[in-house]
Amino acid sequence: MFKQVLQEVVDNTEGGIAGLLMGFDGIPVDQYVRDEDDIAVETVGMEFSVIVKGVKDAAEMLEAGKAEEVAIRAERLTTVIRLLNDEYFIAVTLKPSGNFGKARFLLRTRAPKLLAELV
Repeated sequence: MFKQVLQEVVDNTEGGIAGLLMGFDGIPVDQYVRDEDDIAVETVGMEFSVIVKGVKDAAEMLEAGKAEEVAIRAERLTTVIRLLNDEYFIAVTLKPSGNFGKARFLLRTRAPKLLAELV
């Protein structure tokens, strides 16, 4: 079920490369990578999980409320991360020319479905 949602997000996002459901402990729950792309999605997720946990903790410490989303734009990849709860997040990686807004929308609208299955 998780892979199906990840595939839906990636395949319906122009420029989508990969999707990942991961715990903040760095352990992946599931992933999907488009056939034509070669990306070490687990490595990306593990590295970004540390950053996202730091952002989450900083937002709470600053009393800004719970962090919901983090985006990281690099020269060759853009990664949008949606925090699901205190334990898990979903991420989609896309090409810099990809549809960033669509990725955000799909992550936001699919998050409740994933959360329901994680509980």
